[in-house]
Amino acid sequence: MSIADRITNTDPRRYAAQVLIVEDEPEHADVMAEALKKPGHVCTVVTDVAAALQELNFGTFDVVITDLRMPTSGGANGVASDGCDAGLRVLEASRKLQPHAEVVMVTAHGDVPTARAAFKLGAFDFIQKPLDLEVFRSLVNRAAETVLSRNESSAQPLDTPVVEGFEGIIAGSEPMRRVLRTVKAVAASNLPVLVTGESGTGKELVAAAVHRNSPRAKGRFVALNCAAETETLLEDQLFGHVRGAFTGAEKEREGVFEYATGGTLFLDEIGDMPLKMQAKLLRVLETGLVVRLGSNDPRKTDVRLVSATNKDLNALIARGEFREDLYFRIKGAAVQLPPLRERREDIPPIVAAAADRAMKTMGLEHDPAPVITDASMMRLTSYAWPGNVRQLLNVVQNMVVQALGEDRAKGSPFVLETRHIPDDVRAGDSSDPDSAVTGSLAGTTLEQIEKRAIRETLKLTGGNREQAASLLGIGERTLYRKLKEYGVR
Repeated sequence: MSIADRITNTDPRRYAAQVLIVEDEPEHADVMAEALKKPGHVCTVVTDVAAALQELNFGTFDVVITDLRMPTSGGANGVASDGCDAGLRVLEASRKLQPHAEVVMVTAHGDVPTARAAFKLGAFDFIQKPLDLEVFRSLVNRAAETVLSRNESSAQPLDTPVVEGFEGIIAGSEPMRRVLRTVKAVAASNLPVLVTGESGTGKELVAAAVHRNSPRAKGRFVALNCAAETETLLEDQLFGHVRGAFTGAEKEREGVFEYATGGTLFLDEIGDMPLKMQAKLLRVLETGLVVRLGSNDPRKTDVRLVSATNKDLNALIARGEFREDLYFRIKGAAVQLPPLRERREDIPPIVAAAADRAMKTMGLEHDPAPVITDASMMRLTSYAWPGNVRQLLNVVQNMVVQALGEDRAKGSPFVLETRHIPDDVRAGDSSDPDSAVTGSLAGTTLEQIEKRAIRETLKLTGGNREQAASLLGIGERTLYRKLKEYGVR
């Protein structure tokens, strides 16, 4: 079994969910939380609407359970009143802030008009007090199954497994699934494509996927880095030269435009191309003709252009460093690749694929697959990755090499542990230390960050508090105290 298979088949509690319970009677809330503990659900309990809204803003939940009627402010003279609008407010907020979650309404009143209103707003189901705990548990399990099934089926239109991805592109996260939908849509056309994103996000991989799924797939895929050459060498690389065009030109040579005719030309880092070369490139794209250095004879070419850059071309245009007419010519279709810190769900399968590839590179594909510890995976998943996928691939390869170099029983699997992670990654250092915070944690209180870490770790460990405490680096008693303090069951 490969490490990819191990990672995707490690959770025995298939429908364990993050559950938010909103109930103004603490004893009743505790009973509900205790009932959901058996199937492995991780519950957060709050007793009023304000706390519920805070949790919905900062937490991540699969199922929200809310009492329909709770005391709420807003009555005459600001006096608290008992009404069903509190539960409906939680429902409305859930649909807006956690649209993927299912909401279960709890009431002791059997208010049919309110039930209809709740269903109209998107409630999953209704259950009346006093609760039959078996029925209640079954209802929440069904809601959790619905969420999981929806998450799994949302990738099916791509016709691609999450771990293997599409043309080597791993896409378990929604941002990357959107990328794949775009790639599949534009590949069949002949439009020029502009791929943007930070360094290391996989722009060339996307360009190759466009080529292999296009009518030009039988032609050549030729890649050229525009930032790697001087202006003179870049012109020669693009358009070629005739014999005697310059000193040392002993025979004529075709450039990449001619070489890629009938196929796809990928120009990487096009934002670094000098202005003079931009003008020459634009002319070739408009006419379909190239003139080799030292010649006056135009030659017909037929290529599909895919360009890529890690720069903001609009900003370059505003500064006069990139031609606007060339920008519109190369941007027939646009693909924006998200940085790895914004698609953390993809890190485990990328790690799995990288480990398998490292084993094959060293001729060890028939050896027992490596095993990665939960603590190592959590460290890799939480890191900001300024170098994106390229950096992660290098780190995993390094980990495999280190682990292979250690003594172990012959034929036994080796383990990728935290000590195999490079020091800068293990310590959490990065060239952009604010990158992870800016996107997801800015403005979040330390209490919310800590609560979120506890919830996610409990989910990872299937509710095992001892293991969760170990991963969090705190004692089990400390974790138990924080669970009570934060209302996490």
